[in-house]
Amino acid sequence: MTTHWSVIVAASQSGDASQDEALAVLCRSYWLPVYAFIRQRGKKPEDAQDLTQEFFARMLAKQWLAGIEPRVSRFRSFLRTAVSRFLANEYDRETAAKRGGGVPLLNLDDAEGLCRDAWTTQDSPERAYDRRWALTVLNQAFLRLREETETSGKARQFERLQEFLSREAEANEYAALGREFGVSAGAIGVAVHRLRQRYREWVRREVSQTLSDPTLADDEIRDLFAALRPGST
Repeated sequence: MTTHWSVIVAASQSGDASQDEALAVLCRSYWLPVYAFIRQRGKKPEDAQDLTQEFFARMLAKQWLAGIEPRVSRFRSFLRTAVSRFLANEYDRETAAKRGGGVPLLNLDDAEGLCRDAWTTQDSPERAYDRRWALTVLNQAFLRLREETETSGKARQFERLQEFLSREAEANEYAALGREFGVSAGAIGVAVHRLRQRYREWVRREVSQTLSDPTLADDEIRDLFAALRPGST
């Protein structure tokens, strides 16, 4: 099952409902930025959870996808605009309560903890959304990389080397790991280099799934990392 935004946009243009599952996968992967956006608009946690559930329920009902323009090339931008319009219609907790029960679309149990860093800043809702989106992309890529290494029988190596995806090694760290694995420090350095390279490939692949135009991948990646820089807007 492909989850590319380009396929979803194409399906919406043709009236083909075959990509519903693909859209559901994307929504389940990228719900956290929406929750962060709603919370940073001043909603209480329980209200934000209700609103997030309702937003995606309406999204998956395709009420907002029919006739979407092909030039809407970024799922990130589309989703942020959609949730902003949704909130502008003042769907509040009272309205959510009137909708009654039903099976929750998303598991939001840890939403507050996952976004806790946002509540300690003065980020705008848009800034909180973009930061959480960037972190979600990186986490999705990390999970794909971990799954790949486990499948190839390198789970232990990954667990020991994963920290070097985000930092440089200190003196003698590679040598110590080399002794642990029975290889040279240079071999550990090569393994870290390859792991970082593969991680970048997974980040690009994850980003590409949210774009209708793959030539925008470099721009999108730059935007995501800019969102993570302190003090950026």
